[in-house]
Amino acid sequence: MPSHNDKMKAYWRKNLQTLFILLLVWFVVSFGCGILFVNELNEIRLGGYKLGFWFAQQGSIFAFVILIFVYVVRMNRLDREFDVDEE
Repeated sequence: MPSHNDKMKAYWRKNLQTLFILLLVWFVVSFGCGILFVNELNEIRLGGYKLGFWFAQQGSIFAFVILIFVYVVRMNRLDREFDVDEE
């Protein structure tokens, strides 16, 4: 049976893994789509606007809000899994 310390290490490992993945997605959407790949994305239009411009102006904001909700759901699930949730 794993000790409490081992359980908390596993919890924090999964917590940091979640943070890393979400930050990576945020970086790709905001910096990648808004700056690095803007020329390629500008060849595609979304609602009459170039897709690179859309990502730089609005898409990264939408992605950030979605990532907040994903983080909340994921952390609530992790808290229940490791029995550290607040009831």
